[in-house]
Amino acid sequence: MKNLTQKTLILITMLFVGCIYAQQEKGIIGNDNWLSYWTDFKPKTNDYGQPSQILTGNITEDTKLTKREIYLLVGNVFVTGNATLTIEPGTIIMGDSKSNGSLIISKGSTLIAEGLETDPIVFTSSKDIKKSGDWGGLFILGDAPINQVGGVSNVKYGFQQVSNQNALYGGENARSNSGVLKYVRIEYAGKRTKDNGYFSGITLAGVGSETVLENVMVTYCKGNSFNVIGGVVNLDKMVSYRSNGNDFDFNYGTQCNITNSLAIRSPYVSGSEESRSMSISSYNRKEEVDYSKKSTLVTAKNISIINLSNDLASAIEIGLVKEGIYVSKDASLNMSKSVISGFNPAVILDNEIELSTENLNKLKFSEMYFNNSNGNIFIKNKPNNEDLENWYGNSLFFNVYSKGSDSETFINSQDAKNLDFRLKIDEIIASN
Repeated sequence: MKNLTQKTLILITMLFVGCIYAQQEKGIIGNDNWLSYWTDFKPKTNDYGQPSQILTGNITEDTKLTKREIYLLVGNVFVTGNATLTIEPGTIIMGDSKSNGSLIISKGSTLIAEGLETDPIVFTSSKDIKKSGDWGGLFILGDAPINQVGGVSNVKYGFQQVSNQNALYGGENARSNSGVLKYVRIEYAGKRTKDNGYFSGITLAGVGSETVLENVMVTYCKGNSFNVIGGVVNLDKMVSYRSNGNDFDFNYGTQCNITNSLAIRSPYVSGSEESRSMSISSYNRKEEVDYSKKSTLVTAKNISIINLSNDLASAIEIGLVKEGIYVSKDASLNMSKSVISGFNPAVILDNEIELSTENLNKLKFSEMYFNNSNGNIFIKNKPNNEDLENWYGNSLFFNVYSKGSDSETFINSQDAKNLDFRLKIDEIIASN
């Protein structure tokens, strides 16, 4: 009897520890707060100095930008002809507002922008008083597959003609390497164009799997923070803060693994009702897609998407808060061990998606932490979503539902100097 009691206690302890561990590992993880040192949630307080060098036209040979200079992007600066642009840690690059300053890494060329945790590379506005949409953005164009007809397309944004080879992306090399982007901040990008909408903070078009994309932060972007068009992309420790557009936008056959990443929205900053933390599509118009190519598939693990508001109920009531994630027809999402907090509702699936077993197997939500949202997973414009809520509420998915405040849910969601959005469960830090 004594042995049986001991075994029972051990089993209960194991189940309790296992439950706590399962809760801890949701959302962004790390034994330490990986947001420390290299991120900046209050960039307006920085004085980066004045530009000492101008970058304009095409960079056609290997070039290195050094920390001792401050660079001004004037117009659209293309890195072309298989050239490599290397940027030292700590280098500041400013985008000129009047000329929509932007940096474009053309297909076949390479960007090596490898900052340090204590010395990140910063792309920012050249204005003394900075605001979202001051300059263009960063483009990396590769030759990985896209699902658009012809297998090749071009970035438009009003600055290049369709025939310009420097603006092309797409191809057959899924493992192509466009370089390294690590410990980089992109601030106040997203300039509006006359006919093509807003620039994104960073556009990854046809980028291949050998490209290293880690620890990249986009703050106060007027357009999308991360715009991913096709390609085979691995994203780790991405941060989007107070974007007017989508935090993460995936389209045109993207095959993306995104891990340990964060999006923070504000109901008073977000743009139109079409802006979300995550938007997942396979095309904009059916006639432009090649159905023999792969549709968009996003695999997202340990993601935290959070809508911060001091009065969330009021913000929802007056229409300032929308859904956190939107998935269109013919796109797939496999999301696990992630946190969605403070949305209306957490997820919306396009009303053209037929709720068949086949389609639901392409839209997976498991081991999730749904918090403080006005509904969890809905179909667009459908008033009764009980069947869908019951499906994802099944115990087989191990999803958790909560109504905790930001202060109860996250380690530190208030102090801009020490923000820590790891999940807090019974005062235990979320770790891996």
